[in-house]
Amino acid sequence: MAQLEAGDLAQAVIDRMADAPNPRFKQVMAALVQHAHAFVREVELTPQEWMTAIEFLTATGKMCDEKRQEFILLSDTLGISMLVVAVEQIKGARAVQAQVAAGAQPPTEATVQGPFYWEGSPELGLGSDIGEGAPGEPAYYSGRVTDTAGTPIANCCLDVWSGDGDGIYDMQMGEKAGMRLRARFHSDALGKYRFWSIKPTFYPVPDDGPVGDMLRAMGRHPNRPGHIHMMVYAPGYQRLTTHLFVSDSPYLDSDAVFGVRNSLIVDYAWHPAGTAPDGRTMEKAYYTAAYDFKLMPAA
Repeated sequence: MAQLEAGDLAQAVIDRMADAPNPRFKQVMAALVQHAHAFVREVELTPQEWMTAIEFLTATGKMCDEKRQEFILLSDTLGISMLVVAVEQIKGARAVQAQVAAGAQPPTEATVQGPFYWEGSPELGLGSDIGEGAPGEPAYYSGRVTDTAGTPIANCCLDVWSGDGDGIYDMQMGEKAGMRLRARFHSDALGKYRFWSIKPTFYPVPDDGPVGDMLRAMGRHPNRPGHIHMMVYAPGYQRLTTHLFVSDSPYLDSDAVFGVRNSLIVDYAWHPAGTAPDGRTMEKAYYTAAYDFKLMPAA
């Protein structure tokens, strides 16, 4: 049997995938093998270092449960999640440019989903308050959802979630906490939406597991700037997963998961106690944040 040298191993693995039935799977795995082998050769990885990596990935898997996804956190903090989002948008850039050239507006930029999305949040009416009773300063959110031509999108779902004023998500608070600071709203006939929540604050990503150990070894902080998550979708349009970032929050320039985009940074206007834009009487100061979402038609 012919002996394989180090430089031949990657191609040998790739050659054994010759009968793989799925062409895309074959393409992705061949590239993965090629780059992984090149990495090992470049850094001259030792057996002990490789075992340390295996132990790290094993610990990452053990940290995952129904409410915590350490692998998503790993992907986020290595910039891979944001890279996947960016590559997907680059693929559609030609169609976007053609529409903009024809007078359309650019679609709202996407960013990472993060590890705290919880499917099945309650459906609430426009104007509802999902921040009542939670730590944090009240904030009124409003705006419109349109397509890139400016046509309002009625009955568009806005699936919203965020941490509280202490930077804590409901999923981090134990079994009895239930869902907090999250809900689904639907735009009205003019594409308008409105709801109350809180002004988000910066917070550290969970750093009590393997990913936290990795960040400390890298000399990095674990913090994310204040933001609220929005998943915006309607039939006939591309689903958008994005954030609104607080303009005066720290860490906008060093987000631990590299998710900040300038177009998503929003000014939160401060208002004294009094009558809010929706007619609600506020007994303490509050903020308003306005943002219009623009969706691309489905391919």
